[in-house]
This record gives sequence, C-alpha cells and structure tokens, in this order.
Amino acid sequence: MEYDLKQCYLFAHLDDQQFAVVEQMAHGAKLRDGQLFFQAGDPATHFFLVVSGQIKLTRLSMQGQEKVIEIITPGQTFAEALMFGEQPDYPVNAQAMGETELLVFESEPFKEILRGSVETCFHLLADLSQRLRMLIREIDNLTLQSASCRVASFLWNRWCLVKSQGDSFELQAPKGVIASRLSVTPETFSRILHNFSDQGVIRVEGSRVDVLDDERLQAYTASDGKLTQIPSDKG
Repeated sequence: MEYDLKQCYLFAHLDDQQFAVVEQMAHGAKLRDGQLFFQAGDPATHFFLVVSGQIKLTRLSMQGQEKVIEIITPGQTFAEALMFGEQPDYPVNAQAMGETELLVFESEPFKEILRGSVETCFHLLADLSQRLRMLIREIDNLTLQSASCRVASFLWNRWCLVKSQGDSFELQAPKGVIASRLSVTPETFSRILHNFSDQGVIRVEGSRVDVLDDERLQAYTASDGKLTQIPSDKG
C-alpha cells in the first residue's frame, strides 16, 4: 500500500527521526464494500488515513435510522482528535463505501511524537479549529437553510472542486447517503434534483451531474429555496 505520508498535514512537519517512527508505526488495512470497521463505543486507540475508497461515518437515531455524519475521501484522516481524550471511545460507526484501503496509526505513540514537535501541534490545532468552524457552519445550514438551498450548496461546492476540468462531476456516493449527509430524505433529494433539472440548472445521468447554469446554481445556494413548490422542502 503506497502513500506519501508527507502529503498529510499530521506528518508534513515532522523531522526525519520522528517521521521514521511514524513510518514504522503505520500499517495497512483493506476493507470490502460495506464492511463495518468500528462501531460507536469501541475504544478509540487508533486514528486513520484513507488511501483509496471512502469511509462513511454514521450514527443511529433513537428510531434506529442511520444519519451520515461525514464521508471521508482519499487523503483525509479521521479520529485523530480523539487521541487527546482520556480513555476515549469512537462516537460514530465507520463503514467502507466500496473497496477501501486505510493506513492505521496508534494514538499513544503519536502523542509522544507530538510532545517533541511544537510545529506539528500548531498545525493540528489549526486543522481542528477549521473543522470546528465547518461544523458550526453546517449547523447553521441545517437549521437556517431550506432543503433546496442545502442541496444547491452541496452541488456548488462539489462542482467548484473540479470545475477547472469541465462542467461535469461525479456524486461519488449513493444518493441516499448524500441525502442523509444533508439531512433530507432520499425522496426530497431526488425531487430537488429533478426540479433543478427541469429548470435547466443541471442535468443528472446516474451519478454524473452536468452544470448547465452555474450562475443560477450559485444564486440558489443563498436563496430561501423558493424555486418551485417542492413537497416537504424542509427535509
């Protein structure tokens, strides 16, 4: 399993001796599609880096419904913040989406490395602060934006990542998973996509989305969601 660990913010500022320890610590894990990697409540003794595939982080509601908290893509780490807790447990379930490869790191040895790398500590704090701001923004979006606005924001942000390569992008996750991530029902998500398509904003073919009118799509990210009448537009 080949991956340049220097590309990861956690390891980019380590000295040669510290980096050698990380390389010895890392070991690979291969997961099949749908495989449950860990469950909420398991002891959080390791953190992880996705090399290929995707990891879905979820929680179950009181009614037993799955809520997607995050989708972790290649190059992203997860569970590293838990190393700073006392006897922490994983707060979510982690499940592979497609054939997935991970690099696994022990938390305690890495904490020892952090004690000798002030620069890495500051970079880690900066990353965690950025994630906190993103979570606060997401809470605002979920409570203040309509379902249409949330879907438009998701499509716009996804397109902005790849627009230099053309006007199309792949959803990269099943529509039901994306709907859960946006806190809308799959039916509402589909209705909103159809609505955008009918208005000539996008075209959807399977998992592929073509952006036909980027100005209108961007405008809808800040709208009140009043595009046309969409049943259950609050999700």
